[in-house]
Amino acid sequence: MTDNQSPPEKSAPKPAAAKVPAPRLTAAERDATKAKRATAKAKRAAAVPGANAGVAAAQKPKAAPKPAPKPAAAKPAAPKVRPPAGIARKKKRHFGIVFSFILLVLLPLGVASWYLWTRAVDQFPSSVAFTVRREEAPSTGSLLGSLSVLSSASSSDSDILFEFIQSQELVLAIDKTLDLRTIFARHHEQDPYFSLPPDSTIEVLLDYWGDMVRISYAPGTGLIKLRVLAFDPNEAQNIAAEIFSESSQMINKLSAIAREDSIRYAREDLDGAVEQLKQARYDVTAFRSRTQIIDPNADIQLQMGLLNTLQQQLGEELINYDLLRENTRETDPRILQVEQRIAAIRKRIRQERQKFGSGGSDDTDGRDYVKVIAEFERLIVDREFAEQKYTSALSNFDLAQTKAQRQSRYLAAYINPTISESSQYPDRLMILGLLGLILFSVWSTLVLIYYSLRDRR
Repeated sequence: MTDNQSPPEKSAPKPAAAKVPAPRLTAAERDATKAKRATAKAKRAAAVPGANAGVAAAQKPKAAPKPAPKPAAAKPAAPKVRPPAGIARKKKRHFGIVFSFILLVLLPLGVASWYLWTRAVDQFPSSVAFTVRREEAPSTGSLLGSLSVLSSASSSDSDILFEFIQSQELVLAIDKTLDLRTIFARHHEQDPYFSLPPDSTIEVLLDYWGDMVRISYAPGTGLIKLRVLAFDPNEAQNIAAEIFSESSQMINKLSAIAREDSIRYAREDLDGAVEQLKQARYDVTAFRSRTQIIDPNADIQLQMGLLNTLQQQLGEELINYDLLRENTRETDPRILQVEQRIAAIRKRIRQERQKFGSGGSDDTDGRDYVKVIAEFERLIVDREFAEQKYTSALSNFDLAQTKAQRQSRYLAAYINPTISESSQYPDRLMILGLLGLILFSVWSTLVLIYYSLRDRR
C-alpha cells in the first residue's frame, strides 16, 4: 500500500434525525460511548472486500479500553415546570357560589330590611336610676363607732333589689296594676317578632320582661339604672315609675322587718330580766317569812349588843365575887348568890354564842346565823344582779327603740322616670349590620369548607 492509495471506504452516514436536545452524560458514560464507537469502526473496516492486506497489517488494533470507573451518584433531576395557566373561564361552581351568596346573605338581609322598616313598631325608652340609702344616728361613744356607721354600705340591699326587679313577683304586681300583657301584645299582628304573643303565660312574660327592661348595676357603689322599653312613651314612663314604687315598698318592708327584729330582741331580753328580778325578790320575801328576820344584819347587831351587856354583867359579878371572898367568910350566903349569878350569866353567854355556830338546839330556837347570813347574802346578790340586768335590759330596749326610729332605709332616685320624644328602638341599622356580618361569616366559612374539600380530591 502506497501513500497514494486511498483509505478504506467508510459506511455511508445515516440520515440526520430531528434535532433533539441530547441529555447530559457523565465522564464514564462518555468514555464508554467512545470505546463502543471505536470497536464498531474496526469491525466495519475488516468486513470490506478487496481491502489491501498491507493496510490492514499496518493498522494494528488498539488496546482494549480501560474499564470505566463507577459512575458517580446521579444528581437529582430538576423539577418539571408546569406551563403557565391559561385564561380563567366561568364554570358552574362559580355560578353556584354567587347563587349561594345571594341566597344566604343578600336575601335574608333584604327580608330583614323589609321587616325592620315596614313592620317593626317603634319603641320608646324611659330611664330611671336610684340607690338604697341608709340613715343611722352615729354612735357618740367613740370615733370607731362613728366610722363603723359611715363604712356600713347598703350593697346588700342593692343586691336584693337587683334580684327583685327581675323576679316574677314584681312582674305579677306590675301586670296586676298596668296590664302588661295588653301593653306588650297590642301590635303582635303587625310586629310578631318584637311583640309579646297574646295570652302569654307568666313564664313567657317574664322572659319578655328581661328583653324590655334592661338593668345596669354597679355592685361597688350600689347604683341601679333601668331602661324600660314600650311602644308608647307614656306607657314606658308609667312602667318605670311603677318599678320604682314597688321597689321602694320592698325596701320599706325590709327596713320595717329589721327595725322589728332589733326591737324584738331587746324586748325579749327585757322580759327575761323582769322575770328574773321577780323571782329574786320572791325568794327574799320567802326567806324573811320563813326565818322571821327582816334584816339579819340588824338582828346580829342586837345579838352582839346582848352579848356585850352579858359580858359587862359577868365582869361586874366576878369583881363582886372576888371582893366577897376577901372580906367575908366562905360560908357567907352572898358568895353563893354571886356564884349562882355568874353561872347563869355564863350559861346565857354560851347560849347566845351558839346562835353564831352550828345551832339547831331548842335553846337557840334552831337558828344558825352563819347559814342564815350566807343564804341571805346569796339572795341579796341574786336580787342585785337581777336588778342590774333589768336596768341594762331596760336601757337597751329604750336604745333599740330610739335607734329603730332613727335608722331608716329608703329608695333615693337620682334620675326620675323620663319620657321620650322620639323612638330609639329597635336600632335598625345596628341590627342589620350585625345580621349582615353574621350571614357573611357563615357564607364565607361554607365557601372555604367547599374549596378545602375540593382540593383534597
